[in-house]
Formats: sequence, C-alpha cells, structure tokens
Amino acid sequence: MKQILRSLLLICIAASVSSCVTAKKKGNYSTSFVPTAKPVKNPSAVKVKLSTGAQRVYVMEGNEVLLATPCSVGTASTPTPHGTFTIYSKVANRRRVSSPGAGYPMTFWMEFKSAYGMHWGFVKPYPCTHGCVRLPIASAQKIFSMVKTGTPLIIAPSHPEDATIGKTLPVLDDSTLPDPPESYMLSPKVFEDAARGKLYTF
Repeated sequence: MKQILRSLLLICIAASVSSCVTAKKKGNYSTSFVPTAKPVKNPSAVKVKLSTGAQRVYVMEGNEVLLATPCSVGTASTPTPHGTFTIYSKVANRRRVSSPGAGYPMTFWMEFKSAYGMHWGFVKPYPCTHGCVRLPIASAQKIFSMVKTGTPLIIAPSHPEDATIGKTLPVLDDSTLPDPPESYMLSPKVFEDAARGKLYTF
C-alpha cells in the first residue's frame, strides 16, 4: 500500500512540475528566430519566392532553398501584390516617411514595387501589414546580404516549398510583445543593433 501511495505521490509531483513548465513556456518570437542560410554560389541565379498563403519567404539558387523564413504579409484590404517583381532598391537603415508612424525603422529595406518592400518588422501568424512583407530581424539581415538589385521576387498565394521546408518552420507570434520605447526606435541604436542581427531586448 505504501508503495502505491509513493508512486501516486511521484506522479502528482511530476504532473505539477510539468504543468508549471507548460504555463511558463513562452511563444516563439521573431526576435529570437535565426534561419539557417546556405552560401550563395552564383548571385545571378538567386531568386526569392514569397508565399502569401503560407506566409513564407524562400531564397532560392536554382531549385535549391538557401534560406526559408516565416514572414507577415498584407491584410485582405491592403494585400501584398502578386506577380513577378525585381528587387530594385536596397537600403539598410531606412525609416518610414509617411504618417502615422513617420520615423519608424524599416531596417533592411528591399523594395520591389513603389512603396512596397521586404523589411524587418514584428511578425504575426496572420496577415497584418499594409502590403509590405515583415521579416524577423535575423532573416531580414541575411536576405539583405544574399540578394542584389535585380534579384527576381515571385509572389504567389502558394509555392511548392510550402509543403516541404515551409512546414518545418516555426509559428512566430510577436503579438504579445510590448512596443519598444519610442526613444529607442527613433535613435541610431536601433540600426546599430540591427547590424548585429538583434533588436531591443524585451
């Protein structure tokens, strides 16, 4: 009888510890996501695929995926445009010009259509932008270094990679993160941190 009671007590303790761990478990935030990136061998063969349905970006060289990352795209009322584009402008330290939000950093800006670009921004598991493509900070930094002006960007509702490497990527959700202090976001420090592939520590 004592043996049974002891076993039950151990099970209860284990369950209690397990529930505590589960309760304290944090979500997957884009600020801590670092994608694996294979080196570019032939820059002229690089292209980028963006799946708006899966919210995934794939940097390709030929048929090989060099980098895959979650992203956030435009809402139904302000969608990310579909089609084949070219990344024609790259600005590492760009700030938003229009209001509201003038001065907000849009680090590692890669423009593919007037006023539309891929850049760093908080990522959510659902469409949430005004049409731009938000990327985790480390993803934005790596993609920025892998593409050049003239790199093709194919944006479609889905791509074959969604069913393979796309499914292995984590769900990132920054919706519970507090906004960084405005003083930080408007300071040069935000660009200094971005150059190191990190941002404000929450």
